[in-house]
Amino acid sequence: MESGDRVLTIAEVAADLRCSKAHVYNAINGKVAGVSALPAITMGRRKLVRHSTLERWKRANERGPDGGMLRLSLEVDTVDAPRSNA
Repeated sequence: MESGDRVLTIAEVAADLRCSKAHVYNAINGKVAGVSALPAITMGRRKLVRHSTLERWKRANERGPDGGMLRLSLEVDTVDAPRSNA
């Protein structure tokens, strides 16, 4: 574990992702379509997530506006603006 790497509760993960705790549990259990399961530490019934793991998971599951994975390149696709007839 990285030094200073915090362990987050489900409520803290939900606040970071701006979703419900139930949605976080679904993500941990692999029940959210289109994303990989969120790795978690299980202690009995309690689930915890390392902050560094959450950040890696978010980067791995980022999607572009068309639903595809974001490119790692910094290139930007451009479209010519419509020309006026003035």
